[in-house]
Amino acid sequence: MLAKRIIPCLDVNQGRVVKGQQFKSLKDVADPATLALRYSNEGADELVFYDITASSDERKISHAFVSQVAQQINIPFCVGGGISSVEDMHFILRQGADKISINTAAVLNPQLIKEGALRFGSQCIVLSVDAKKEGDEYLVYTHGGRQKTDLNVIEWIKKAVALGAGEIVLNTIDTDGELKGYDTLLIKMISNLVPVPVIASGGAGEIHHFVEAAKAGAEGLLAASVFHFETISIQDVKEALYKEGIPVRRHP
Repeated sequence: MLAKRIIPCLDVNQGRVVKGQQFKSLKDVADPATLALRYSNEGADELVFYDITASSDERKISHAFVSQVAQQINIPFCVGGGISSVEDMHFILRQGADKISINTAAVLNPQLIKEGALRFGSQCIVLSVDAKKEGDEYLVYTHGGRQKTDLNVIEWIKKAVALGAGEIVLNTIDTDGELKGYDTLLIKMISNLVPVPVIASGGAGEIHHFVEAAKAGAEGLLAASVFHFETISIQDVKEALYKEGIPVRRHP
């Protein structure tokens, strides 16, 4: 079994890290590069940055912070939001990012997944999925969780992986920012369905939530609020996973 990755998520709006609930009520947290360095020093395995209003505002990603982050840290990081072409991907990777995350652009143009994978490798192309339960199924939402589509989450993820997506960040809107736990049912369903890593996102509030998601099949455990506001430390999460016999990378 591969070591589980602990991944702080930094939502960026107008050059600042923010946090809200279900994509609303945004609160200012910190400067992206400063917070990235803190997490790197605390033992994070990776970081994810989302420009959360780029797609809804129909603009390109605010990229100034990407090169600043790359200069500060030596762990992998992924960037998403407002990336709508292979050229956009290339530019962000040249600024120092290790992976590109796409959501809205991939739904609007699924071939973008294939084009990116062919040019940069599947390991660079992360599909971010904002899922919301509607009746008996989960549907895909786009534009930072603001627009509902008629895409079934399971069918969409299967298609995206076939096109070349090398990793899935699975975020459940209903649990996002609620601190009541990940949607382990959906995590288990998707983890058993696809051969690529699934990153659990949305809802971590207590240490046991990370353990539950790991046991459900998530290879990466993504969280924001509990790390930003220092209610849980990265090392506490790793220690809890280790005690459960779940492999993690120990911080020196």
